[in-house]
Amino acid sequence: MKARNIILSVIAVIGMATPAFAKNTKPVKNTDNHVSPDTEAVAEHDINVYGENYTDGDKFSGLTRKVGFDRMIPPHALEVCYQKTTHIIFPSEIVYVDLGGEDIVAGLADGAKNVLRVKSASKSFKSETNLSVITDDGCFFTFNVKFAKEPLLLNIEMTDFIHDGEAVNRPNNAQEIYLERLGSESPMLVKLIMKSIYKQNKREIKHIGSKRFGVQFLLKSIYANNGLLYFHTEIKNTSNIPFDIEYVSFKIVDKKVVKRTAMQEQVLEPLRAQNYVVTVPGKSSERTVFALEKFTIPDDKQLVVEVAEKEGGRHQTFVVENADIVRANVIDELSIQ
Repeated sequence: MKARNIILSVIAVIGMATPAFAKNTKPVKNTDNHVSPDTEAVAEHDINVYGENYTDGDKFSGLTRKVGFDRMIPPHALEVCYQKTTHIIFPSEIVYVDLGGEDIVAGLADGAKNVLRVKSASKSFKSETNLSVITDDGCFFTFNVKFAKEPLLLNIEMTDFIHDGEAVNRPNNAQEIYLERLGSESPMLVKLIMKSIYKQNKREIKHIGSKRFGVQFLLKSIYANNGLLYFHTEIKNTSNIPFDIEYVSFKIVDKKVVKRTAMQEQVLEPLRAQNYVVTVPGKSSERTVFALEKFTIPDDKQLVVEVAEKEGGRHQTFVVENADIVRANVIDELSIQ
């Protein structure tokens, strides 16, 4: 009986202590952080939207703020499965691909640098993952990827900045990326400049070109802008035989070459080409705009531009002096359309 009374006394003490303990373990607002009522209201809204495990800028060290929705690039929805391959066709060559997780696999299609094939790595997966792609023209594309037994879209064609959207040139699902080899120039602006030069089709240089065997190779104009040079060339084929192009080269070479001395040359690789053609049919002409990194030519050297015919002998070459380079038109005077 005495033992029973002791047990009941212990239970009573625990019962009295429990409410006080529970009261002390309730979350207490940290007044040391000086959190304003507005911040508390925003935090409550974020918890309602994202759940209790949401982490906002208030939990980072130092002065921080959350990234707003106006900074977000809305992703495309992409469905994949295990038995079929989804192909995404991009407007230019793919230079970067990132997979959000191991649930999906992706790779370039054989023989195509602008086609990405994506599929599920397993027969099914539940969680959502993502996929990001950067293309050679500076476009950034992002996708949220889910598994589907039968994806609705298996072949998808993406469009670039210039052709996406009816009202504006810039879609809200893409972001422009500055590429190292273009320096500080915007890839989209480079593309617009080249398209404008090609569209206006002005011949401002009339003394540079070559003509042999019914084929004429001309330099129509040179433009300069923000560290880049733009060469507008034209090939005229007045013969009946198509002119198949093997390559077009830009080389800085010595003006005078001593006998038995190897000619020193510096090859310049074009960064971009607008309307690069591989064949000029008979009785027709084709134009191309090349973008190269800005350069000048020493007095004892010259720029040699050559177009070679594939399996033929009608090669064409013309020479550009430094005086022609420094007289390049400033692109600001060109109406970019």
